[in-house]
Amino acid sequence: MHRPAGRRPAPRFGPPDAAVSGVPYETHIALHQEVPTRDNPHDLLNGLVWLAHTALKWRLNALQAQALAEQGVQQRRGPLRDALTVFDENGALWPNPDPLLLQAWQQRDWQALFVRHRARWREQQVWVFGHALLDSLLHAPRKGLTAHVLIHPDPVALDVAAWTGKPFLPLPLCGIPGWWPGQDAPHFYEDPKVFRPLRNLNRPTGP
Repeated sequence: MHRPAGRRPAPRFGPPDAAVSGVPYETHIALHQEVPTRDNPHDLLNGLVWLAHTALKWRLNALQAQALAEQGVQQRRGPLRDALTVFDENGALWPNPDPLLLQAWQQRDWQALFVRHRARWREQQVWVFGHALLDSLLHAPRKGLTAHVLIHPDPVALDVAAWTGKPFLPLPLCGIPGWWPGQDAPHFYEDPKVFRPLRNLNRPTGP
């Protein structure tokens, strides 16, 4: 298969003990282009995401490895590594949301987002990116599963400052039309434990 010029190939997938003791997981991947992989669904899904979103996974890895090289392994991840990890584990991609849906979403107007403007979802594409989130959808699906969604047409181009600011919006995946049974039941979208109101209207709600 022809690979577009300049496109970096996917990594190899090695045994879980491939990394040298004391070398951080992300550093090993960056140095050896190899992802230590356990024989379980979680790591299988991570591998599939690597194959589906290779450029973005390499970008996340490069930023993680750079932060580790500069700061070392700390007791707590810094803001950048925390944001990258949240997205890598629990993120989703919605590159070009419909403006009406985006406005309702930013205001946490779930009725407008999922009910009044429901027909607009036919033209929308949302991709679950986080492998932990995929694992939960596979093995422990529940109404409250919420993705940290990145809205950007080219997330590979985001710089350190953008990632550090956690440019995500929360999206209960069960609300997406067709993604969960029982959406036609009365009061489905009125569950405040899942479809939470915006706490502070003066707070920024998007990237």
